[in-house]
Amino acid sequence: MIKVLVMKTRRSERAFNQILEILRDSNIEFKLIDDISSSDTEWGEFVLTLGEDSDILQTLHKTVRFGIPVLGVNETDGESFLTELGLSRLRQAIKQIEKGKFEVEEAKTLTVKTDRVENPPAINEVAVFPHRSATLLEYTLKVDGEEIWTDSSDGVIIATPTGSTAYSMSAGGPMILPQASVFTIVSVNSLDVTRRPLIVPEDAVVSIDNVVSKLQCEVIIDGIFRSKIGRLVEVSRSRNPARLIRLPKTSPIAEKMAKKVMLARDLLSMPPSAKLMLKTLEYEGPLSRRDILKKTMLPDRTASLALSILLERGLVKRRSSLRDGREKVYYAV
Repeated sequence: MIKVLVMKTRRSERAFNQILEILRDSNIEFKLIDDISSSDTEWGEFVLTLGEDSDILQTLHKTVRFGIPVLGVNETDGESFLTELGLSRLRQAIKQIEKGKFEVEEAKTLTVKTDRVENPPAINEVAVFPHRSATLLEYTLKVDGEEIWTDSSDGVIIATPTGSTAYSMSAGGPMILPQASVFTIVSVNSLDVTRRPLIVPEDAVVSIDNVVSKLQCEVIIDGIFRSKIGRLVEVSRSRNPARLIRLPKTSPIAEKMAKKVMLARDLLSMPPSAKLMLKTLEYEGPLSRRDILKKTMLPDRTASLALSILLERGLVKRRSSLRDGREKVYYAV
């Protein structure tokens, strides 16, 4: 009999209770956790997390050093790159896992040092930006000690294959297959129009050196962890991969990439407010209209227009709130 660690979540209490009910009905022994320790990893076989990609990332940040795999379950039936299945398919998935019909995907991660101080590992990307947007950043890019370019831009992103379809792609970076042994470096809105995304070997040491800006600069790891920097950020491959449970034929990479291509095409013709709202829903998960206004800080009229565009294009859907059936919540598809 398998033993499962269930990460407590900020998501819907009703959906979370559904997970526990499914585990009980399946006679699965489980333990609720807020964090994870070595004793937990000795007891459990994998960690189950409810939520969007941002929730899975937060769980992976806690589990990556222990090597225990994570199963991401989406509250809705929408698919993403880190969640493996929707809640409605969990019961079937548990039966597959019990029979050993699953694989563990090992996603490359990055070790990140700011001014020689080590930070949490990056699963998606490392981004270096000034504290306030629309402020230029100057830096020198070095790979294995060799100077590649000196640049003035809004910022720079170093992404793993997993993260190549996230922030990096929206900034013009390439899609990279998960098994590729490379990373990508993307200059964001460079003043030099010839600056193109750079692909480097996974064993390379990347340095963002001589960082200068009018405002304080910071490194942002997976959109979650932030750290102020002085003049140097060093990035290299971590020896600890992020481990994700994958079920047979549930998430073909070609289908996911095709979806990303279609999304990128739609993004080109959308106003910035709609792009901001879509990115917020992708990171935050289902939100009410009031929460959307609070998170994006958009004026009410602008938010209404952005929301109507996203709904019309099928990039966002709406349903009744699980907490209050009278309220509608919106989520990225």
